[in-house]
Amino acid sequence: MRVVVLGAGIIGVSTAWHLMEQGHEVTLVDRQADAAMETSFANGAQISVSFCEPWANAAAPFKVAKWLLRDDSPLLFRPRLDPHQWRWGLSFLGQCSDAAFERNVRQLVALGRYSHQSLKTLVAATGIEYHRLERGILHFFSSQADMDAGAEAARLMREFGVDRRILDRAEVLAVEPALASCADRLVGGTYTPSDESGDACVFTQALARRCAERGLVTHFRHDVHSLDVRGGRVHGVVVRSQHDARRITVAADSVVVALGSFTAPLLRQVGVNLNIYPAKGYSATFKLRHPERASTVSMIDDARKIAISRLGDTIRVAGTAELAGYDASLEGATARVRCEALRRRYEELFPGVADTTEPNFWAGLRPSTPTNIPYIGQTPIAGLWVNAGHGTLGWTHGAGSGRALAELISGGQPELDFGFYGVRRSAAGWRIAAA
Repeated sequence: MRVVVLGAGIIGVSTAWHLMEQGHEVTLVDRQADAAMETSFANGAQISVSFCEPWANAAAPFKVAKWLLRDDSPLLFRPRLDPHQWRWGLSFLGQCSDAAFERNVRQLVALGRYSHQSLKTLVAATGIEYHRLERGILHFFSSQADMDAGAEAARLMREFGVDRRILDRAEVLAVEPALASCADRLVGGTYTPSDESGDACVFTQALARRCAERGLVTHFRHDVHSLDVRGGRVHGVVVRSQHDARRITVAADSVVVALGSFTAPLLRQVGVNLNIYPAKGYSATFKLRHPERASTVSMIDDARKIAISRLGDTIRVAGTAELAGYDASLEGATARVRCEALRRRYEELFPGVADTTEPNFWAGLRPSTPTNIPYIGQTPIAGLWVNAGHGTLGWTHGAGSGRALAELISGGQPELDFGFYGVRRSAAGWRIAAA
């Protein structure tokens, strides 16, 4: 089968790889010059099966209201005259209950486990190196109230079979001795040894190269103009070269839309309305001055809701979410405040360890659904498939999402309950439940 995959982030490239494993002819399209140049470029670097908790919970509305006027808040909602933003927000509020939270956690953990095993299998088969550290993820707390909430979350995750341990201050320091520099501000933490970290961009680009070696056709620096849909079926995609503005139609038996936050606008052109909205995230990457004093265990700082991950001789600090449209730039007062907050927080925790005077700041649009559960499946249009909406968990769920969709396209059934991943079973098979 001829399959066109739109989008060369971790989701799209993983899908392309697994489709080729199934024997399909695959073409990959992206507007950038290489794979993983947008949302997969400089994320938090965590493979966080045990920390894949949805944003929507019973306390979330109160926290969002409290953070509305703070440019450096962990979750920033900037109201706009955008019906898609308001639709997303209202659906998000509808998920802010204990029952919905537990249901969504259950599905995210299931996909996380499936994906983590898929990643391990893929790495073993390819030998890709990407600054991988299999040392778990440590979540540390600076107040007793936050520690109590974290302990309750850990107990919930253990109900789903996740080995998320509750630690006191001494145990936190035993897991990551580098935290001794801020020990007086630590109350305790939780830790899952089975989680890991690594550079999503390095991995994705290496996987794309291996796909090319096996015959993948790539159209980099090509914008997606439109989908060629006729008679209730997709026949290909119209793309436009950035070099000479020439349009070509790439014929296909199936098309996979894995364009992250830009999946929803493209699909609306053909009447498929998915509830995906961008959440702008920020990161800072610092060169280490004293690697021997730097952390090696990937961590979550609960006070600021940021991830801290070691990537070779650099440290990545990432986090925050800003629901304010499709602007991924670093310009403007809000962006400067949020970038500076990352730099300042790392220096507070680990003074002098990294060169924070020359940070490499980045921002990307994370394609978020109100439940944090992605859409993985076929739309009502024959041959048109979706793999998008992974939010902050694209790196965690990428390998498994690509594998699962490739199996669905090939007529198989993944070892995963797909009644929850944005699709529903019908007489025609699994279909995206577009609303």
